[in-house]
Amino acid sequence: MRVLLTTFAVRSHIYSLVPIAWALRAAGHDVCVATHPEGEEHVVSAGLPFAGVGEPIPSVGEQDTGGDVESGAAQDGGGTFGWADWPELLDLAETDPTTLTYDYLLGVFAAYTPMVFRYYTDGMVDGLVEFARRWKPDLVLWDTMSFAGPVAAAACGAAHARVLFGLDILGHARGAFLRAAARRPASACDDPLREWLDGVLRRHGRTFSEEVVVGQWTVDPVVSSLSLGTASPRIGMRYVPYNGPSVVPAWLAELDPEVPRVCVTMGISHREIWGADRVPVARLLDGIADLGVEVVATLSGGQRDGVDTERVRVVDFAPLDALLPLCSAVVSHGGAGSFQTALVHGVPQVLVPDMLWDTGLKASRLERLGAGLRVREVPATSALVERALTDRRLRDRATRLRREALGMPAPREVVPVLERLTARHGVR
Repeated sequence: MRVLLTTFAVRSHIYSLVPIAWALRAAGHDVCVATHPEGEEHVVSAGLPFAGVGEPIPSVGEQDTGGDVESGAAQDGGGTFGWADWPELLDLAETDPTTLTYDYLLGVFAAYTPMVFRYYTDGMVDGLVEFARRWKPDLVLWDTMSFAGPVAAAACGAAHARVLFGLDILGHARGAFLRAAARRPASACDDPLREWLDGVLRRHGRTFSEEVVVGQWTVDPVVSSLSLGTASPRIGMRYVPYNGPSVVPAWLAELDPEVPRVCVTMGISHREIWGADRVPVARLLDGIADLGVEVVATLSGGQRDGVDTERVRVVDFAPLDALLPLCSAVVSHGGAGSFQTALVHGVPQVLVPDMLWDTGLKASRLERLGAGLRVREVPATSALVERALTDRRLRDRATRLRREALGMPAPREVVPVLERLTARHGVR
């Protein structure tokens, strides 16, 4: 079959699709990855066919948000404020039933639709539809944040499925919103996400269905212990780390695995989108270095400002899949790649969530399971790292989650399931 994989041109999101793309290719299927033009390097370097569609993603400052937007400039050795703070006020990852009223969820979707979903979709959706109608995929696999995929699938008659990179907060919030709306008269309900998607679909000769929001089914790399348990049909798939083109540095092979070591990484997405990290990296590292343990930090550019490189090994990049097995703990923002890589290696996590998408909720759920700790105030980080290094229960529970993750079907084992579901759902 022909399989079109699509997301927006942010490196970490492209990387999350690479293992299933290669599993499909190794099974003999035709595969193509389509995204904004600037995603070419990341797709091609993974050895996958690339189709550039639409226009480049606008910079944050260029986006029309309907109000004043602050630039998110770096502060205190890394940290953004202003526009990046709005998800804390209207949180798609909110799970408290008493908060999830119709009015709250209407506000969430009224904010996320233009500021996230349209931001990543509008510039590429028409180009993707045109490409899909020409290439004629049997199956479209699409990133849960990018709605160009399901629109293109509907337009060309292909089966389609979401591929999650973290918790299914969209499916959870959408279900809560529909239940809340069902308790009100139809005339008293607005639905910003549906209104936008229906307009896009009608432009291409189709109409809205909830499958465009949550897929005909969902490919989910999250272990059941952390999952939100949404209603969307789910196929579990083991997370396989892909760090991009990587050379394992010589110094990594020289590290003594018996020495207590802490990895600090704030990922790449927040930097690429906002231009800076949301947490004060220099202050955070100072506190950890005071513990007297070896600290390895993956930092680049302005992230290094104010960092004491005499006490911290600072590198531009190290493949986490190679580094984390040599670490006793990891401090991160909770992004998909760092979180999942730590989980599959059984490394206790200390999470300083950047509050993008699901990072805050993941931190809280991991802490509740006893396999990690959530930082709520930066000065408390070093004490939490010390606990992660010494609390045997944390390591045991992290090991338990590792076993659960490794017990999930590998991408190659998921391929036959995708074949069967595609035959059932496709309409071409």
